[in-house]
Amino acid sequence: MEVGTILMNRYEIGRLLGQGDLAKVYYAQDLTSGQGVAIKMIDKDKVSSVELMVRIKREIFFSHLLRHPNLLKLVEVTASKIKLYFVLEYPKDGDLYTKNVIGRLSEDAARKYFHQLIGAVEYCHSQGVYHRNLNLENILLDQNGNLKISDFGLSVLPGSREDGLFHYPCGTPAYVAPEVLSWRGYDGAKVDIWSCGVILFALVAGYLPFQGTDRTDLFNKISLGKYECPSWISVKLKDIQYYVRFLI
Repeated sequence: MEVGTILMNRYEIGRLLGQGDLAKVYYAQDLTSGQGVAIKMIDKDKVSSVELMVRIKREIFFSHLLRHPNLLKLVEVTASKIKLYFVLEYPKDGDLYTKNVIGRLSEDAARKYFHQLIGAVEYCHSQGVYHRNLNLENILLDQNGNLKISDFGLSVLPGSREDGLFHYPCGTPAYVAPEVLSWRGYDGAKVDIWSCGVILFALVAGYLPFQGTDRTDLFNKISLGKYECPSWISVKLKDIQYYVRFLI
């Protein structure tokens, strides 16, 4: 889409922010309010599988259901004959993955993000919603440096099975909890907390705690809980890491 195009008689399209196999995301200006927004554009002909359609419907549903200052706000959803448009709050400062690639954070800086992350996750759980795909790429930052969780395409409400557990493995490999890999069922709240612990480690270490030569090696290390804290992590933070691991 060309810069300067007016979409829905309201949004002036700006630069391309990013793109994937399914969607492109553009910056745009709301001509009514003057505010910047992000517009995710999805070609309908690329949404050919039932699984992808379910993910899109979930993202819309949970974005409307949940309202919290540390969750990325969905402004509206609309469509043309060939595209779906998600108008989103604009995350001006990018994502935590990019910030982490630049370099590890101080424990004080990481504490702020972790506090906001846990608060938002706690809110989701209080509403009976489990994200199941928390990772650095899905955590965005607004112009004030405040955290915004995005991408609720894999989120779910409490399971309907007798054991109350979920049995469909999902999530980003380096962030998944051991029980997701066991195929014996898992608690949605606990796997979210595990992912939060992985994120905290990555913020202060500058790299992910579990890494492998291939996916099998990675999953073996996760299943064993095999990782080492770098020397610069404080004793207090190591205690938090241990506590989170023991808790779940």
